[in-house]
Amino acid sequence: MEEYPWFKSYPKSVPHTVDVTTYSSVMEIVDEALSQFADKPAFTCMDKTITYREVDKISRDFAAYLQSVGLKKGDRIALQMPNVLQYPAIMFGAIRAGLVIVNTNPLYTNREMTHQFNDAEADAVVVLANFASKIEEVLPKTKIKHVIVTEIGDLFGFFKGFITNFVVKNVKKMVPAYNLPEATTFKKALSIGANAKYTKPDITPEDIALLQYTGGTTGVSKGATLLNRNIIAHTLQVEQWMKPKLELGKEIVITALPLYHIFALGVNCLLMLKVGAQSVLIPNPRDMPGFVEELTKYKFSVFTGVNTLFNGLLNTPGFDEVDFSSLKMCVGGGMAVQKAIADKWQKVTGSPLAEGYGLSETSPVLSCNPIDGTEQIGTIGVPMPNTELKILDDDGNEVAMGERGEICAKGPQVMKGYWNREEETRNTFFGDYFRTGDIGVMAEDGFFKIVDRKKDMILVSGFNVYPNEVEDVVASHEGVLEVAAIGVHDEKSTEAVKIFIVKKDPNLEASTIKAYCKENLAGYKVPKHIEFREELPKSNVGKILRRMLKDEVAK
Repeated sequence: MEEYPWFKSYPKSVPHTVDVTTYSSVMEIVDEALSQFADKPAFTCMDKTITYREVDKISRDFAAYLQSVGLKKGDRIALQMPNVLQYPAIMFGAIRAGLVIVNTNPLYTNREMTHQFNDAEADAVVVLANFASKIEEVLPKTKIKHVIVTEIGDLFGFFKGFITNFVVKNVKKMVPAYNLPEATTFKKALSIGANAKYTKPDITPEDIALLQYTGGTTGVSKGATLLNRNIIAHTLQVEQWMKPKLELGKEIVITALPLYHIFALGVNCLLMLKVGAQSVLIPNPRDMPGFVEELTKYKFSVFTGVNTLFNGLLNTPGFDEVDFSSLKMCVGGGMAVQKAIADKWQKVTGSPLAEGYGLSETSPVLSCNPIDGTEQIGTIGVPMPNTELKILDDDGNEVAMGERGEICAKGPQVMKGYWNREEETRNTFFGDYFRTGDIGVMAEDGFFKIVDRKKDMILVSGFNVYPNEVEDVVASHEGVLEVAAIGVHDEKSTEAVKIFIVKKDPNLEASTIKAYCKENLAGYKVPKHIEFREELPKSNVGKILRRMLKDEVAK
């Protein structure tokens, strides 16, 4: 690997390669950390903290419960929760039972959930009560056999838990009525598990650990199949990258990104678990004043987020008065970190923003800016240990230094392929190199930079939105004849969805389409801009040309 130019810019404190065979399963990492840091604080949410020892007990009991109802190694369990205290404990319990984790966005519509549950062939689902009414609606359309319902305060202790759950349900009215007579409550599951036998499964590096769903160019969400060895490698790679600034059992990390997002899952949860950090979970980071208030309670040392989150905090009164004296590492991912935001962040917090890059298919981190003060804002840094990045043309040939091409990656953190989609898997690899779909360049100093996206994917606040999915939903409205979706620049979210519609019904209005989209798409996928046209640009074979629409908007 020494031929590659990025070595000249590699952080001197980080080895080019690490031994990624230290563990045979993610379960081993979990078990080791829960034992090693038993008396340390593990997770905090809404002023309640549980220790690693408590997480060990909860996850063990939950694992025993899952086994007691007949779930076995390799079965898929969907998790549908925001950042609440029980999320990591439930996930670790499922891992310790040998199950495959399927993270699900709680904001998904019934259509999106039904597709994901059926595509993953989910056997069980754990859902926060706030979203249980959705599960009630989609359950008959799936093959899910086991439903576990949890409430926000379930791990807060008897008195605080009772008050929290009562207020959430009866005062704030945040739990729509639902009827799931076959469901088991999380508390009951733990009670059953505490008296059930737990048998540690035999997990190998080649066993599937996670199905992480991501959009597709066909408009259909598909599962990136991440094996145990992928997740292990990623954890060890990022640990090496951050090791110079990490102290075992002493870090406090702010986790505002949802744990169902691969960035938070891989870095804030699994990596920070391995180093014995305390993770402060933020259930609703959109409540910026509440978020800032939470930040005043902790001497946090690690902060991860996306550009929109950093920007939102910087524009929230009181953020500049937070105590940043312990902050030593800030990492941005999911979307480009804008220079103006990075400069202001460093001025206010005293800590630079190191931008990283990755995808669901790569566990996720492929590259990152150094955290030793040599970062270059506007770039995605240099590759992780054991990782090769190349800039290839459409035929898979490496381009000359400084020329544009597709960023392609090879490394132990790269997925095996897409779940049950052999053809799409083949199409997304050049030999051993995963095709990211992003167009980039490599500078002579080895730093990489993204300049465009090859796919028509739209990036909204760090989440992928695929035009075909939006178009499929809009086109299903009886008043629409034709539709095209593109991404347009947005100051707050990097990009926003814009659709162009040719009407079938001359009386069709934008408000009608927006309401229809809200019923069928997660909020971040709903078009922010709608434009009606008499016709859409097409190729000679009738294909709508999104690129021409993008070019028009860019003028």
